[in-house]
Amino acid sequence: MPEQEDVEVDLDRMTDFRTPWSVHVVVTLRIAEHLADGRSEIGELAAAAGCDADVLGRVLRHLVSVGMFKEPEPGRFGLNVAARQLLDPGRRLFLDLDGLGGRMAHAWSTLLTVVRTSKPAYHQLFGRTFWEDLDAHPHLAAAFDAAMGPAGHGTPDPEILLDGDWEVVRSVVDVGGGAGAKLAAILRVHPEVRGTLVDLPRTVARAAEVFEAAGVSDRATAIGQSFFDPLPSGADVYLLSSVLNDWPDEETVTILSRCAEAAGPGGRIVVIGGVSPDDSPGELSPELVLVGGSDHPLVEFRELAQRSGLVVVASGRQPSGRFVVECRAR
Repeated sequence: MPEQEDVEVDLDRMTDFRTPWSVHVVVTLRIAEHLADGRSEIGELAAAAGCDADVLGRVLRHLVSVGMFKEPEPGRFGLNVAARQLLDPGRRLFLDLDGLGGRMAHAWSTLLTVVRTSKPAYHQLFGRTFWEDLDAHPHLAAAFDAAMGPAGHGTPDPEILLDGDWEVVRSVVDVGGGAGAKLAAILRVHPEVRGTLVDLPRTVARAAEVFEAAGVSDRATAIGQSFFDPLPSGADVYLLSSVLNDWPDEETVTILSRCAEAAGPGGRIVVIGGVSPDDSPGELSPELVLVGGSDHPLVEFRELAQRSGLVVVASGRQPSGRFVVECRAR
């Protein structure tokens, strides 16, 4: 394999805005769905999407040229393997310019400010922080909750413990667990365990149907509150899954401190997401741009845990490959 500095790249293609924005546009206009419904002629596609046929044709021809969609005859388009990916509802969540995908796409224009200051600049673009923006726009909040659930991240992995020993676990609190998909998966696999979901009221409002569909309603409770406030106490496990990567250091310490207070000496805190092995290079993540959050190397996380009244007692990878850290109160 050649050295990195010797790899040839097509700079024009790497810096071409046409392709990513064209993909966003056709997703927003639901072109793949219209094609799947049998509309293939550019005029009928444009009429169904409510847009200009000439410009849409130009967009689709550009995408055909890079391998997405096909044009078997002039002015008539079809789906190919690449374009069929756009029928996935999970893809739509991150690409639709009229929804969360639009916020995420435009937020990348603030990257220069983020690099210069190490702080998110989302509020400079939209007039509010990301979290305030979700509060102000329920449709964005619902899309974000969906993106954090199975639609965006796939089927939840219920095996959160590194040692796999559930014999001593009778209660789990899923802190910031969204609409409860991961907690429902845990309770379904472990029928002796009871669970409590903690997230904002607008988010946990959707948990009842998730728990019912999983058949765990009799063992699951949902509490609508901020995880910056005191948490339900006395559980065996406090789970933070895909939570800490959304917050800067000070907020991370506060969240961990709340878990330490609630867990006491008998509970443990399981962190999945937001911590990486020490030998993993830091990645440029959407969370860094949107909210100023990122993964911490384990050595840095140990310091944050210590500030929170916790000590790291174990770390390692799940069979799925996700890195897990377990803590206990000091």
